[in-house]
Amino acid sequence: MKKSEKVKGKEQAAEKKRTLTYAGAGVVAVMVVAVVLYVALVPPVAQLGDTVSVAYVGQLNNGSVFDSNVNKTPLSFTLGAHTMIPGFENAVTNMKKDEVKTVHIPYDQAYGAYQSDLVYTLDRSMFSSDTQPEVGMFYTITNPSGTSSRVKVTGVNESTVTIDANHMLAGENLTFTIRLLTITKGK
Repeated sequence: MKKSEKVKGKEQAAEKKRTLTYAGAGVVAVMVVAVVLYVALVPPVAQLGDTVSVAYVGQLNNGSVFDSNVNKTPLSFTLGAHTMIPGFENAVTNMKKDEVKTVHIPYDQAYGAYQSDLVYTLDRSMFSSDTQPEVGMFYTITNPSGTSSRVKVTGVNESTVTIDANHMLAGENLTFTIRLLTITKGK
């Protein structure tokens, strides 16, 4: 083999190496641009640990609105902190900022089933003499365990007062229309 053929072969090998290097750099550049575009164009979704703010309208099966914060202070909470009913928290998880969704939440993912064992008949003497319980009134009572509960008076007679310690939405299937306003990513 002549010296010029060896040089020519080395030059071809070097050219091939440069071409592969440029191709590799091009692939890396395309991948970087794709990642940047993805991050810039695909909005983040709400995940466990994120703090979110929402506007919502809550309705019963008959369509009546039981709660809404539209045009009021947004509701803020941290996903996964279990401060919301499970169905509501699950509905917000994976939503994007400004997304609106309507979700039907069965009672077992809301405030639970109505429990008749949470209805108590108390002796009227348990209320102070200056307290005149009336049907429909709400009281906050402290349980023997030290926790507070809101109860509703459902019956009154001369000697007893009947109270219901169920949540007022217990046993109700709920519908929420939710708009995700902000997402603050968790740590």
